[in-house]
Order: sequence, then C-alpha cells, then structure tokens
Amino acid sequence: MEITVTVNDEPYRRSVEPRLLLVHFLRDDLGLTGTHWGCDTSNCGTCVVWLDGLPVKSCTVLAAMADGKRVRTVEDLADGPRLDPVQQGFVACHGVQCGFCTPAMLMTARWLLDRDPDPDEDTIREAISGQLCRCTGYENIVRAVRWAAEHPDGEA
Repeated sequence: MEITVTVNDEPYRRSVEPRLLLVHFLRDDLGLTGTHWGCDTSNCGTCVVWLDGLPVKSCTVLAAMADGKRVRTVEDLADGPRLDPVQQGFVACHGVQCGFCTPAMLMTARWLLDRDPDPDEDTIREAISGQLCRCTGYENIVRAVRWAAEHPDGEA
C-alpha cells in the first residue's frame, strides 16, 4: 500500500506492506536508527516517537496508520549542532548510561516539558513510567529532566 507521511518535517511517499510496524519503517526504510526497537511487546518503551504530536510506542503502530500524519523522532530534537535542553540535561546529569532507552526518554521528556515547563519529580516519573531503564535507576534521568526544566534555553 502507498503511504505519505511527514517525518521530522520531511515528506515521504513509500510503498509498504500493510503489516509493517512504524518502528521498522523509520529504521529500515528511512534509515532513522535513533528510534530503538527492543522487546516486540511494547513493554520496554524504547521505540517512543511522536505521532501527530503525541508520544506513541512505534512498535504498536503500523506504518499504514501514520499515513497522512506527522512523525517526530529523536533525530529532530537538536537544532543543527545545538542540542535541545533535554539532551543537554542528559549530558550534564549523566542521564545516559548504555543509551538504549535514551532516545525514547528524550522524546518523552521533551513532550512533557512542552506541556508542563516545571514538572515535579512525581510528574516526571509518571511521564517516563512507560519506558524501562536498566542502568540508571531513573535518578539521573529525573535530574536531567529537572535540569532541562530549569534551563529552558539550554546552556549558553
């Protein structure tokens, strides 16, 4: 089937199998490998992207379901060489360990901060609760999101 989808503000028209998952479309067809694929069951949450502005687990969305929609991936967070404040926070607060959950955490954190620029710890933990991190115990990730909230323009 033919789909037209806008990914990171770039329009794409592709022929896809009806059963193709969005995560595989992004990674295999478009070469956007920042979105990770982890569990095949939607439990790990490493595949979070935005679909029409909402975070979704792209392993639970068919590429065909993205037809006519906008997708945003982690590759779109930075503004050229300038990292998004969320990315800067993950660096500053050591929110990255192995890095496998990082893209999804970044996308979820950016979505949260766009809606709540000053979330408390409980709100942050609730927002990221759909993603598993096996390295950090979430402490540094929560600190990184708070850092981004306190530095909405990033570092100078």
